[in-house]
Amino acid sequence: MCNDKFPQNLFTTFVTMNKDLDALYHRRVGELSELITTLQSKSKGFVIGEIVLFVSALGFLVLFTIVENGSWTLLVALLLLFLYFYIRHLDAKNDRKISEESALKLVYEREIDYQTGDYSKFDAGERYVNSSHHFTFDLDVFGDSSLFHRINRTISSGGANCLARSLAGEWETMPAAELFRHIEHRKEAIRELGSDENFVSNFKAQGVENTIDTAAVKDAFAAAHTLEIPDYFGNTTFRLFVYADLVGFYLSVFLSVADLLPAFMPLWWGIFNFFLAMFCSHKYIKLINEVISKLQSQVRGYVNMTTLIDQQNFHSAELVALRNRMSGAKSSFSRLERILQKIDNRSNEIGIVLFNCFGLIDIAIVRDFLRWQRTYQHSTDQWIDTASVFDALVSMATFRMNEDGAREAEVVCQDEIRYEAQGLYHPFLGEKAVRNDFCIRNLEYYIITGANMAGKSTFLRTLGVNYILAMNGLPVFAKSMTVSVFQLFTNMRTTDDLTHGISYFNAELLRLKQLIDSLRPEKPCLIILDEILKGTNSLDKLNGSRLFLQYISKKNVTGVIATHDLELSKLSEEMPGRFNNYCFEIELGEKVTYSYKITPGVARNQNATFLLKGILQ
Repeated sequence: MCNDKFPQNLFTTFVTMNKDLDALYHRRVGELSELITTLQSKSKGFVIGEIVLFVSALGFLVLFTIVENGSWTLLVALLLLFLYFYIRHLDAKNDRKISEESALKLVYEREIDYQTGDYSKFDAGERYVNSSHHFTFDLDVFGDSSLFHRINRTISSGGANCLARSLAGEWETMPAAELFRHIEHRKEAIRELGSDENFVSNFKAQGVENTIDTAAVKDAFAAAHTLEIPDYFGNTTFRLFVYADLVGFYLSVFLSVADLLPAFMPLWWGIFNFFLAMFCSHKYIKLINEVISKLQSQVRGYVNMTTLIDQQNFHSAELVALRNRMSGAKSSFSRLERILQKIDNRSNEIGIVLFNCFGLIDIAIVRDFLRWQRTYQHSTDQWIDTASVFDALVSMATFRMNEDGAREAEVVCQDEIRYEAQGLYHPFLGEKAVRNDFCIRNLEYYIITGANMAGKSTFLRTLGVNYILAMNGLPVFAKSMTVSVFQLFTNMRTTDDLTHGISYFNAELLRLKQLIDSLRPEKPCLIILDEILKGTNSLDKLNGSRLFLQYISKKNVTGVIATHDLELSKLSEEMPGRFNNYCFEIELGEKVTYSYKITPGVARNQNATFLLKGILQ
């Protein structure tokens, strides 16, 4: 094991690297860079084409007004306009492709950074830090260089919340038997996703540049579903009237070109269409735009997410169930995106005039929105919540892919504590970590002694962090590991709170009371403590620690306790079979030698005086 006080910013030095995956990431970045350059060249051609076609169409419209018997110029202008809109469509499609490939390239670049120990591009989850939580604060689950920081690849705030809840012990609310099945299903899901790099990378690309604000999306959808639109937009008679109007308009154009109608006829009909659309729809277009414009940058991500999910043929039970819960989502989000696209197309004065004159676009938008609203009103929240779970699972799958040196834990369903590990090490330390074997038996206590920086605290965190990973179906950092389901409580990083007048010692007492209050007779609990009652003198600390351990040992509790108080190890003589002594020994010579290996027994050597002498010389 490593040093207790090992600097967090140096953890990145020891990252476990999946070299094959790293090579794939580099290759994909190169391929995508070439593709993006090609697409950008095409984009320039589209822009030039749009300008030429639009100016030419305007020119023929001018000719129509000044040339006698020039009806044919109107037809040419219309053809040029249709061609302009087609080229514009191709340009928009090409721009979208550039955006998609650029996002995917960014995904691979960030994973390359991860392989080098740089997590700065990922959300660290600082907002989830909670010093009063029963284990996350002590075990560095959230915050800079935390477990969450290493795992998190979520593209939505809902996905990040889902991942945070999972790492913070959401499993503890489940009955043991149900949790056991959940973990097995979760392992299968992560294993399946982790074998499909293409799906995982493309999924992450949907929000890698701009994280989807799930709460804002839900609020926007709620407002959209409650927006009141007149029923006549969905009326069959009104719809037939609109279709008849457009058929008549285009017929007038062709008849005018054939000199069977006056040339001004289609012109005035187009003006009539414009005012008809404004009269019927202007108010509601404004309301719809105010509501769903907030979704403009979010819907594309959900469309792509649901499309990717819909195209997958999943096999694991959890992924199949999630996919089924997403039924209808692809259609809903796609229809909403088309509505947004129509709104975007008429977002300027020219677009409003042209699209309403030639297609009554505003009426079509309101009608489509009403149909979407009535069809999907009750399912949106379910889809978004399900997408958030998928989001969290993709992050977990990425972690599994990157950390190919980790192994799946065996989780057993039994009513007592079991924790057996071989070659266990802390995930933050990577390949250079010293591995340890350790076994925790139900209702037993393990007093761990050792010098400063010998590895006690890191070992305690190793036990806790790997248990969190196991409970989430994630791979653990061990050669093998078998655990049961139990409650976890830690006390390793107590802080004072002078704002509320809480001293360090009082904070320790409050933490121990929180531990005692959390215990349930029917539920086994593993406590991991680093120095009980540090905030008092040595004798008082020893007596208090003994009193606490004697009390807690009568509960359904198993414990691992690190201490500098060698006297505390005598509990093994008073209660043999309940208390066991382990240590991290050091060797003192010209310098201090740390093995970071845990062994049975009580530590013999201390290093504080030795190291202080070195400073004072």
